[in-house]
Amino acid sequence: MSQEGGKALVFLYRRLLRSAATYPSRNRWGIYQAIREEFKENRNLDPTTEDTKKKIAVAYKGLDQLRQFDEIVMQGGDPNNPNWSVTLEQNPMPKPPGVGGK
Repeated sequence: MSQEGGKALVFLYRRLLRSAATYPSRNRWGIYQAIREEFKENRNLDPTTEDTKKKIAVAYKGLDQLRQFDEIVMQGGDPNNPNWSVTLEQNPMPKPPGVGGK
């Protein structure tokens, strides 16, 4: 793994953990633990393979979804704003190839 690519993955990992720690859910710590375990299991993967690139893309997608519920993001950057909004995608986490039905 290149040093720059490794730094980017560590940065992604930390951002995911921070977002999971503030995610408004009862299962927040379960999500946090799942992120830690997934990164630990995949720490020795070659970042240049297609499979690894897909996993990294899914991690970025998950980060986007977690950040949708970040208070600062929901309030448009103003912590005193009582109005907030969340925009959800139609198919936020498509199933990986070979999983599920059709």
